[in-house]
Amino acid sequence: MTTACYRRIVLKLSGEALSGNQGYGIEPKVIQSIANQVKEVADLGVEVAIVVGGGNIWRGKVGSEMGMDRATADYMGMLATVMNSLALQDALEKIGIPTRVQTSIEMRQVAEPYIRRKAIRHLEKKRVVIFAAGTGNPYFSTDTTAALRAAEIEAEVILMAKNNVDGVYTDDPKTNKNAQKYDNLSYLDMLNEGLGVMDSTASTLCMDNDIPLIVFSITEEGNIKRVVQGETIGTTIRGN
Repeated sequence: MTTACYRRIVLKLSGEALSGNQGYGIEPKVIQSIANQVKEVADLGVEVAIVVGGGNIWRGKVGSEMGMDRATADYMGMLATVMNSLALQDALEKIGIPTRVQTSIEMRQVAEPYIRRKAIRHLEKKRVVIFAAGTGNPYFSTDTTAALRAAEIEAEVILMAKNNVDGVYTDDPKTNKNAQKYDNLSYLDMLNEGLGVMDSTASTLCMDNDIPLIVFSITEEGNIKRVVQGETIGTTIRGN
């Protein structure tokens, strides 16, 4: 199969996905692999938007648990996502993929401010758009950012790429060898069973706007392209 099943997608990357086995910071080989996989999808004519987390650099929740003001800790996390986004932009442009970073917190010397219509125009011109700095508000995760931006730009699907699991399981497969993997799941079941795929705000946004979510592993080369071409890998979550 050489054609894509989707016209416009949002790719959600965790910050940890960029750190590889080192567990912190950005692993050059990993970010290059992700860039190459994004290029494979872009070469199919798919319009690609990306939301990157910041957990490889800073987690607002951890700062809050240390006694830091929650809003301050979350703003630090937003800045971490900007660092990851710029690194990913650099990796993409080095292989010939025009890329724009848009931030929810204005920092014009670094990136464009997020403007919905401008983001859509970039996508129509086949530029990859990376949404950085979360929603621009504390107390919201980058999962919520992915759901919100997907709804705003009318993306057809959210691809949630994981570096430590290949789908959604009934329990943690690392600690429970009897954990069963779901092929398909509803958002309601995911919330009721407390599976922790994404936070409840993000899940509700996806459910209300009828945006499917596919959870899969990014560690296997070519998986993003396989998902976009309709191969059944990982776990697909829908409204019902």
